[in-house]
Amino acid sequence: MAKITFDGIEIEVPDGTTIMNAARTVGGSIVPPAMCYYTPLKGSGGKCRACLVKVTAGSTKDPRPMPKLVPSCITSVQDGMVVENTVNQQVLDVRKGIVEMLLINHPLDCPVCDQAGECDLQNFAFEHGVSTTRYTEERRTFDKIDIGPLIQLHMTRCILCYRCVYTANQVAGDRVHGVLGRGDAAEIGTYIENIIDQDFSGNVIDVCPVGALTDKTWRFKSRVWFTKPVNAHRDCPKCSGNVLLWYKGKDVLRITARKDEYGEVKEWICNECRFEKKETSDWTIEGPAHIDRSSVISANHYELPVLNHSVVADLPESTQRELEKNPPLKLGS
Repeated sequence: MAKITFDGIEIEVPDGTTIMNAARTVGGSIVPPAMCYYTPLKGSGGKCRACLVKVTAGSTKDPRPMPKLVPSCITSVQDGMVVENTVNQQVLDVRKGIVEMLLINHPLDCPVCDQAGECDLQNFAFEHGVSTTRYTEERRTFDKIDIGPLIQLHMTRCILCYRCVYTANQVAGDRVHGVLGRGDAAEIGTYIENIIDQDFSGNVIDVCPVGALTDKTWRFKSRVWFTKPVNAHRDCPKCSGNVLLWYKGKDVLRITARKDEYGEVKEWICNECRFEKKETSDWTIEGPAHIDRSSVISANHYELPVLNHSVVADLPESTQRELEKNPPLKLGS
């Protein structure tokens, strides 16, 4: 076990744990943002630099500070390490620069993007971005491409996080897309359109942190904050069958995998569950999904965590800890 200090909070975690995952054991606002790191995907991380932190003491044996900021998602902790994130002004200033870099070629089309309201880049820019830009050059643009029968690629929005590539390699299998070109000419592509149709290929939509990969059955159907997410399951021979149904009225507009509080998929789902089972009769409804109060999706979204939080499935650990500290009032008390 290694003892570290993160933003003044002492944490004890197993050896080999990354700084990012050590911070996640505490939770809350001190956790560095992640635009490319994805816990279930081996090899992810170290691409976007959004999670840079300052190590002011390397370890008990060597207390010298690390000379440069380090990516918390791929840097392992050492006993006695002291890490600064939200309390270090250099980290916050660099993070503003990272936002500016990620937005250099971004179309800034949030009003028409299907990812709006649940976009990691949108949240990142809101927390650490600035209201003006210094960039005056021409932005690079791409045409929309149907890289699969049910998946559309909007490369102009892509930040090259590589998540979809790792997902295709490790989850879907038989990867047929990847990063083509180098430097500012790099792009996600297949050379052949409508070729991504593997059984678990739809998961690339869930892992995309921006609106670059979208579900063609969901495109422009509704804004996400007008829908109601509901936990449901079915007996599926291919996957776990545990999903989120997104309702508008009585209609199921889309189906996604369930995610944890850090936006990472818990269990991968197959394309049959995702694209073909759009009737309520196909599913066993468990109840409303928990939505973080800071999310725009929580608007007009009702659940029962206050009076009886056990009714709501999959409450985030941070919410469970908060309810343990401040038990909810019971009716009649």
